Amino acid sequence: MIEAQDLTKRYGDKVAVDHLSFRVEPGRVTGFLGPNGAGKSTTMRLVLGLDRPAAGRATINGRPYTELAQPLRTVGALLEARAMHPGRSARNHLLFLAQTQGLPSRRVDEVLDLVGLREVARKRTKGYSLGMGQRVGIAAAMLGDPSVLLLDEPVNGLDPEGILWVRNLIKQLASEGRTVFVSSHLMNEMAVTADHLIVIGKGKLIADCSTREFISRSSEKSVLVRSPDADRLADLIAADGGKAIAQPPSDGQAAAMSVTGLEAPRIGEIAAANRIVLHELTPQLASLEEAFIELTAGSVEYGGGETPVAGAPAAASTATPGSSQ
Repeated sequence: MIEAQDLTKRYGDKVAVDHLSFRVEPGRVTGFLGPNGAGKSTTMRLVLGLDRPAAGRATINGRPYTELAQPLRTVGALLEARAMHPGRSARNHLLFLAQTQGLPSRRVDEVLDLVGLREVARKRTKGYSLGMGQRVGIAAAMLGDPSVLLLDEPVNGLDPEGILWVRNLIKQLASEGRTVFVSSHLMNEMAVTADHLIVIGKGKLIADCSTREFISRSSEKSVLVRSPDADRLADLIAADGGKAIAQPPSDGQAAAMSVTGLEAPRIGEIAAANRIVLHELTPQLASLEEAFIELTAGSVEYGGGETPVAGAPAAASTATPGSSQ
């Protein structure tokens, strides 16, 4: 389990993490979301002991990271895919990490097989693509067979097959009872991977709930309606306070429209009272991306077209704990 209690971090006058408290439970994938500049990377660094908080504390299985005797056996982390010496091979990089933790060399070969890099393991990593670097980072995170995993943008640079592989791996690890904490900007991927979400903005907690509940909080709800008498139904819906927008026609199907302002049961009642046949009446929730944009709108630090404030602190560099920099 990962737990943050009143976690606070400042860089000069800027508050990067603002009295943040949450728990990441084992046995499920917890997504960590927030706009750029929200404090996600800083929070992960605080959890991993790479930065010191101004106030509060973060623990892993009840203890600060710095108090773990053999951290890679408890926590696996991927914060920066390129946190390795470019002149080393992937195998030597992983072997170095294994030796610092008293892990056998055979474990290096096991994780190289896990991430599909056995054939290129002895090549220098400076020639690796971004996706290959991500795979090395995941191998390093899995080296100690940890019960807790923190992964920052783990599918960055991967092709669709690689993204699917990471998704299935993360779900499998959570199903084994491990604590899995994943930060990502890919909303569509988080929608199908994360069971639970922790969402922050400007360093503050916005939401700590299931993915389904987070999406349901969005006001972007509509009802998909299909009817052979769509025009008449649209007029009746408008008279009742709703709004119907025609949807592109589908071959062989009745005319469709997206209705907002009225719930599906009320639309059905209107249709029944006026003897209008319905072919479909389906409530539509917002996508995770739509819900995220709506619910974090007041917490966006750098919006489109804005220029970052001069003198603002640069983002701290990140590295996998225990890796060479």
